[in-house]
Amino acid sequence: MIVKNPHRPHTDALLNIAVVGHTNTGKTSLIRTMLRSTEFGVIEDGAGTTRHVEQATISADNEAILNLYDTPGLEDSRALSAHIKKLAAKSKSLPPVQILEHFVTNVAVNDPLEQEAKVIRQVLRSDILLYIIDVREPFLEKYRLELDILTQSAKPIIPVFNFIAGHDRELAKWREHLAAFHMHATLEFDTVAFTFEAEKRLYQKMQTLVESHYDRLQKLIDYRAKLWNQLCLSGAKRVAALIVNVACYRESKSTQNNLIAHSLLEDRLHEFVRKAEQHCLHDLLSIFNFSEKDVAIQKIPVSNGHWQLDIFAPGILKAYGLDVGSAAAKGAAAGAGIDLMVGGMSLGAATALGAIAGAGWSTFKRYGDEIKATVKGTQWQCADETTLQVLYLRQKHLLNKLMHRGHAAQDTLHVDKAESEKLPDNWSKLTSALRQNPSWQEPSAVRNNNPQYQEIEAKLVEALLDEGAN
Repeated sequence: MIVKNPHRPHTDALLNIAVVGHTNTGKTSLIRTMLRSTEFGVIEDGAGTTRHVEQATISADNEAILNLYDTPGLEDSRALSAHIKKLAAKSKSLPPVQILEHFVTNVAVNDPLEQEAKVIRQVLRSDILLYIIDVREPFLEKYRLELDILTQSAKPIIPVFNFIAGHDRELAKWREHLAAFHMHATLEFDTVAFTFEAEKRLYQKMQTLVESHYDRLQKLIDYRAKLWNQLCLSGAKRVAALIVNVACYRESKSTQNNLIAHSLLEDRLHEFVRKAEQHCLHDLLSIFNFSEKDVAIQKIPVSNGHWQLDIFAPGILKAYGLDVGSAAAKGAAAGAGIDLMVGGMSLGAATALGAIAGAGWSTFKRYGDEIKATVKGTQWQCADETTLQVLYLRQKHLLNKLMHRGHAAQDTLHVDKAESEKLPDNWSKLTSALRQNPSWQEPSAVRNNNPQYQEIEAKLVEALLDEGAN
C-alpha cells in the first residue's frame, strides 16, 4: 500500500528518507520505481522539475514502514557553499550541523537560495540520505561541494548510482571520487533498467545504517519480495493462458469448395488470435501497473491498445528469428497463420474408428467430437505452429521487458523483435497436446485439475520466467 501526501504527517516512528542530489539526476525517477507507479511527481528532461518537497509512504501489509521525500535539485551548490562558509566564520564555536540549522531557520522568502534551503531543511529532518548520481556526468566541482555540504548534516548517506547501463568506466570513476569522502557503501540502482535485487539491496543497506529499524525493514523486504514474485508469476501465467487459449481454438471447416466461406473462416480465426493477444497485452500492462493511459508515456509500440506490428503482418516471422522458408514449406507462410487438420486428430483415424466399435462410454465422451468428425470427414481450422511461436516469443519478450522496466523510464520499449528469446523445451509436444484438447480452451475445474494440463502450464510458466525474475 502506498500513501502520497505533500505535507509531512506525524510519523516519528517511521524511517524518514530524503532523496537528494543535483538537478535532473533521477530523484523522482527513483521514487517512482520504488513505488511501482508513474503517478508520483513530474519527470522532464529540463532542470528544476521538482520545486517542492513531496512525500510518499511505503507500507508492508498495510503497515507503514518508511517515508520517502523527493527534494528539489541543488542547483547552485557554489553559492550555497559560500553562504554556509560565511555563517561558519561568524559562529566558529557552532558545529556544522547547527550552522545548517541556522541557515534554514533564517533564510528569507524569495531568497536566491530558497530552493536549497528546502533541501537542507528536509535533510535535517531525515534519518538517511539517498544521494542520487547520474554516472553519465563527470565528477565536477559542484558535486564535491554538494557532498561536502550534505556530510555536514551528520546523516548517513547512501550514494545511489543511476543510469549505469553501458557506463562501466564512468561508474568506476565515480567510485574513486566518493572514496575520497570515505563513502564506500554505494549502490547501483538503475531507475530505467530495473531489477528487484537492486531494490532489495537498498533496503538492506538501510538496515546496516539504522539498527532500530532493522526488523521493520526486514518485514518490508520480505513483503516486497513476495509481492514481486507474485507479480512475475501472474504475468507468466497470463502468457501461458494465451498460448492455451489460442492453441486449443478450432473451427470446423466445410468440406465444400467454397472460397468465400473459407476466406471468412480464416478472417474469423485471425481476428480471434489478434483479440486474444490484445487482451493478454492489456492484462500484462495492468499486472505491472503500466495502464492503458501510460502506453503513450512509456512509448510501448502499441496504438489504442493494439500492437503496431500485427501478428499476421508481412515480415513478422523474420522479426522473431523464425525460418520463413520452413514455415512456408509447411503451409504456414507469413500472414496465413492457419493449419488444416482432419477430424480425429486426438486419436488418429484408425484409433478413432476402433473406438466406435469397442471403447467404453468414457472414451466416446472424451473423444466423441473427433470420432464423429472422422466418420463425417470433417476438417478443422486452427492457428498454425508458427503463429503460436510468434505469440509466445512476443509475449515472453514483453514480460521480460516489463519485469526489468522502471516506472520512470522514458525511452522507447522495443518489443517488436525477439530473436534472443527461446521456445520451451519440447515446444512441439506441448502445443500438440493443447491442440488435441480443445475443451481446455476455457478455464474449468476439470481442466485445471487435469495432471497433463497442470504439467503443460508449469513448463510454460517455468520457461517464461527463465532468465528473468530478478
